[in-house]
Amino acid sequence: MQYFAGIDIGSTAIKIALVDENKNLVAHKISASGSMFYKYAKQSLSELLREYNIDESDLVYTVATGYGRKLFKEADENISEITANALGARAAAKDKCEIKTIINIGGQDSKAISLDSEGNVVNFAMNDRCAAGTGKFLDVVAMNLELEVDELGEYHFKSKGTPLAINSTCAVFAESEIIGLLGNDNSVEDIVAGVHYSIAKRIIKLVKRVGIKENIYFDGGPALNEGLVNAIENELGKEIFIPEFPQITTSYGAAILAHESYEYENKAR
Repeated sequence: MQYFAGIDIGSTAIKIALVDENKNLVAHKISASGSMFYKYAKQSLSELLREYNIDESDLVYTVATGYGRKLFKEADENISEITANALGARAAAKDKCEIKTIINIGGQDSKAISLDSEGNVVNFAMNDRCAAGTGKFLDVVAMNLELEVDELGEYHFKSKGTPLAINSTCAVFAESEIIGLLGNDNSVEDIVAGVHYSIAKRIIKLVKRVGIKENIYFDGGPALNEGLVNAIENELGKEIFIPEFPQITTSYGAAILAHESYEYENKAR
């Protein structure tokens, strides 16, 4: 059996996906990027192959993507995360619906991608340089509220009042605003809900720049936060599709492209 790898080297996490000869997702792994992207990406790939008893010689083509994609020297090619994200989203949702709009929230940025009926990227938009509205911002919020980031979704649904407004457009000022809300005896639950709605409003503005089209797909680690999903759906007034493994969509797309590139090169010989 031959296997094809997609490696997404992001600023906070390395995501690896393997597909088989039928483009089925057979394995994946998520690990921290740390400070040495190349070393940890190579180490994570070796660990994944060992965990699934896959011989390295059966891995016949690798595509790297993401922030550190050019650092992975063993990759046969590399592609932008926009293209890989689109490929992965369409494949992950193929049995459910035809994806036309993608929302991606990563560790350091957020994106909105618009696709045509063939799955081609027709437009995309990214957040500004500020970290507000990214996964990193949620990490900082959780730390200030003395919560684990995995607890934010649970606290969102415990909110009894109107979600508090977080008006600052900068992560640093927003952090100060949250500390001020805590000092004024607002509940942690209402602050968490306010943060989620603040991020949701930012995301909606981003999506409007590329055009909101059915069906809408949400990926990246924050897509596991049910409170944030709830806030985005309420702001959009639409249901959004969350894949089973939202963190690995982009690496899955890179693995699919690895399969296609390998087939194309071998047919050309």
